[in-house]
Amino acid sequence: MRIGFVVNDIATEQPVYTTTRLAMRAAALGHDVSVMGLRDFGYEPDGSLSAIAAATPAGKRYRSLDRYLDDVQSTTRQRTQLGDFDVLMLRADPAAEAGESAWASTAGLAFGRLIAETGVLVVNDPRSLSDAMSKAYFQHFPEIVRPRTLISRDEERVREFIDELGGRAVLKPLQGSGGSGVFLVDLQQERNIAQIVEAIARDGYVVAQEYLPAAAEGDVRMFVMNGRPLEIDGVYAAFRRRPGETDVRSNMSVGGTAEAVKVTDDMLQLVDAVRPKLLIDGMFLVGLDIAGDKLMEVNVFSPGGLGSCQALYDVDFTTAVIEDLERKTWMRAHYGSELPNVQLATA
Repeated sequence: MRIGFVVNDIATEQPVYTTTRLAMRAAALGHDVSVMGLRDFGYEPDGSLSAIAAATPAGKRYRSLDRYLDDVQSTTRQRTQLGDFDVLMLRADPAAEAGESAWASTAGLAFGRLIAETGVLVVNDPRSLSDAMSKAYFQHFPEIVRPRTLISRDEERVREFIDELGGRAVLKPLQGSGGSGVFLVDLQQERNIAQIVEAIARDGYVVAQEYLPAAAEGDVRMFVMNGRPLEIDGVYAAFRRRPGETDVRSNMSVGGTAEAVKVTDDMLQLVDAVRPKLLIDGMFLVGLDIAGDKLMEVNVFSPGGLGSCQALYDVDFTTAVIEDLERKTWMRAHYGSELPNVQLATA
């Protein structure tokens, strides 16, 4: 299998990233692996698609993620025809392209759609990822699994909604991820709500969301593959992300810590509730962020934490991900274009 991984920028990748772990495992399993960034694509006059990519030797087993990534970042990059790939995995984080580089994520998804039309399996499905660029995508999931939410740029309406919720709410931008620009506000204690709303609204709409008391203990990141919990021999790819002492956010990128967690029936019921939407949208591998009996977020772009899962449970979940892509490649060989990308992605 020839597989490509699309990241924000090869130079800024880190050994701890789940993408690095997936790419190294694919190479160790004997697959031809290439890594490329959002700015590396090209559309040729003859309609062919290419990318300037870094390739690593198939079958080589690296002693560490650091050594693997060093090879990726130091190897001479070559222009590669993308139509020759079997699978392209989109793993770029739109939040890392904020400001003047916001075009990069949009362009990357546009190329993803073009590549899928050539017969290459692209996961997650790029058309659905385009819809998910906005947090409004979250509102398409069943109401029963979502916190109460208001999306507005009207400071007075936001304040009214917070009052309706009992005086506490989480405010965050409609665009973005990774815990950037997230505020927990309390009407009785916070004097500058107007300034917070104004600051968030400079870049778009404000999401005001019900505060979930269970989030004080952190949220649970659960990996879901093909609409079902990623699980090996009874061990789930899930862990609790506990926030720092002074930060409401539990994202690992802002100082959260990982702890082992027992997956409950409530968590599994949440997965059941969102499965139909994930399958319809071709969301192959996602991360559900759960607090109590509610979803806080559905990360469909570059869910991280498989390394934390392996460290906590001594289970390598990356092999299951790569092997499932192998299975989909086999299915594509037999079904051809009868299975469109969005269906094959979660088949």
